Amino acid sequence: MNEYILECCIDSVNSAVNAEKGGADRLELCGNLVIGGTTPSPCLFKEVRKHTDIPVHVLIRPRFGDFCYNAYEMEIMCSEIRMFRELGADAAVIGVLCPDGTLNKEAMKRLVEAAGEMKITLHRAFDVCKDPYAAMEEAISLGIHTILTSGQGNTCLAGRELIKDLAQRGNGRIEIMAGAGVDASVIRCLAAEIPIKCFHMSGKITRDSSMKYRKQGVNMGLPSLSEFEIWETSQEKVREAKNALEEIQMQSGT
Repeated sequence: MNEYILECCIDSVNSAVNAEKGGADRLELCGNLVIGGTTPSPCLFKEVRKHTDIPVHVLIRPRFGDFCYNAYEMEIMCSEIRMFRELGADAAVIGVLCPDGTLNKEAMKRLVEAAGEMKITLHRAFDVCKDPYAAMEEAISLGIHTILTSGQGNTCLAGRELIKDLAQRGNGRIEIMAGAGVDASVIRCLAAEIPIKCFHMSGKITRDSSMKYRKQGVNMGLPSLSEFEIWETSQEKVREAKNALEEIQMQSGT
């Protein structure tokens, strides 16, 4: 039985197809990964479902920025979760904080209730909370299945000590999934040190735009971003990561 899980975060159908072909076990579907991810459109979800056969977890995040949401945004998030539940999403990926950096338990409870039978992942709002140990215990009490974390570092390698500690303290009560900077080499490094079996990656590469005419000096968004670069998940990078997990599984005898 495959105990190791490779999850790919994607924001296009091309990336979803590449991730599955590379061996991903499941997808985290987002919009706008260039700004950290927002809620995808239902049409994108349907098209990804049409062209892939692996589980799809859907990010619920109404905007770029912090994870402290007002009443309007909470209504939107609850409605989106119910919509994706009806469309057949396998899990909702959520996170809400209070202004003091604690997990907003009441808001999280509302979102969990909206999800019904869907599984729940607490996303990297966890990585900017004040007390990760308290937040983990609260997530467990809410019935959350997975925490996606870099160990409160810029990368999961930088935060590996906290990831290790969370996995040990969690003791199987919740799945700890390492994310941020994951590739085949990082998987081999972390798996040798930390008792976790779930990894989250984008495997992205930058593809050049097909545009021949390129108007200069006009930005559609942040000036630091080019309209002529397309971010896309690489089938090869996902395959390398999957191979690393399969090697580790064989060595462990599971």
